[in-house]
Amino acid sequence: MGVLEIGLLYVGTAFLLFFSGMPIAFALGSVALVFMLIFMPFANIQMLAQTFYGELNNFTLLAIPLFILMGAAIGKTRASVDLYESTHRWLYRLPGGLGVANVAGCAIFAAMCGSSPATCAAIGGMGIPAMRQRGYSPELAAGLVAAGGTLGILIPPSITLIIYGIITEQSIGRLFIAGIVPGIMLAVFFALWVIYASVRQRRRALAAMDPAQAARLPPEEHFSWRQRFETIPRLAPFVALIAVVMAALYGGWATPSEVAGVGALGALIMVVLVYRVYRWHEIKDILSGAARESCMIMMIIGTAFLFTYVMSYLHITQSATEWLVHLPLSKWEYLFWVNVLLVVLGFFLPPVAIILMVTPVIMPGLQAHGFDLVWYGIIMTILMEMGLIHPPVGLNLFVINGIAPDITFKQIVYGVMPFIVIMLLSIVLLAVFPEIVMWLPNHMYGGR
Repeated sequence: MGVLEIGLLYVGTAFLLFFSGMPIAFALGSVALVFMLIFMPFANIQMLAQTFYGELNNFTLLAIPLFILMGAAIGKTRASVDLYESTHRWLYRLPGGLGVANVAGCAIFAAMCGSSPATCAAIGGMGIPAMRQRGYSPELAAGLVAAGGTLGILIPPSITLIIYGIITEQSIGRLFIAGIVPGIMLAVFFALWVIYASVRQRRRALAAMDPAQAARLPPEEHFSWRQRFETIPRLAPFVALIAVVMAALYGGWATPSEVAGVGALGALIMVVLVYRVYRWHEIKDILSGAARESCMIMMIIGTAFLFTYVMSYLHITQSATEWLVHLPLSKWEYLFWVNVLLVVLGFFLPPVAIILMVTPVIMPGLQAHGFDLVWYGIIMTILMEMGLIHPPVGLNLFVINGIAPDITFKQIVYGVMPFIVIMLLSIVLLAVFPEIVMWLPNHMYGGR
């Protein structure tokens, strides 16, 4: 059996197990183990535990559970409520101000917790009913929160960028810096679409109403300066925590793992002092939630490393890379088809699994065509964001469906479509003007 046949059988078996509903970590690990038994010497089997441990014995990976703990501490408190109320009070005068407040809330909460589903659940639980009550369509309200939640894997700290940086051997700090401007850009584009769509919907609704119906609409909200400033004391400590984490990381004072430790400890202290979360059952809820999510991600990482190790040993990775590099494609054609591949994989797999499985194969081709791997890390992350909100298995779609069961799945899918278009256009913009991604990291770390 040749390398091509073995490779197709190897990858095909993995996808078959994915579609069967088996957890991703067990699917990757079981396929790797079976092929090791069939095609590799028994000595490699004896080294299985050492190989698995060796791949996870990376100090940088420590940042993942610590950032998850930081997000869990914030997500289990009223921080999301305070964040939402604060942004709403400060932005209510804008056209579509409530929708813009939801975008801002998603962006800031994403920067604190780094989790897209957690951002969706936290902001959507309050934002969707409030927007529905004020005349926003179910599609716009659901699509906005689902798309806004994806900012969690782009705006640093980002677990996705940490994993990508480890796989490609790129600076985590440089990747984090590179994600700031595109993350803000996407948030602004989302906000502009919400302003346009909400104003258009309101005008249509008013035109279709008779005067009696219009009189029964909820009155326009008004917040005094005192009411706005009331929100700052509870929000300020978390903003200060983010500022300290970012300054320590980007100032070169500490490694990503050390910064994550500071952030996790700071978040725990904050929730105790600000929200009085000190009872054992509350602390236990935070710790157990962080432990479950960390174990899940680390198991996927460990088995994915094992999966790629077997691919490399059987020369599947090398053969696939050589074939991709020697395809008669121009630089931009290669980029286009790689991105199409990632979009298709995003239909079925979560971002962590895609990055771990695909990056070692496409990375040599990207380098051969002269693409900066830091720049492409941001492009890849936006593609992963799309995977979280497009059917059939976009995770954020199901989160929204769970917190707003009165909105049909069809309406949610229809609502996210404009945001998917915005993400695609953003990728084109970043390809045409790569300086949007690279200016800040080059300015802070120096050009290459």
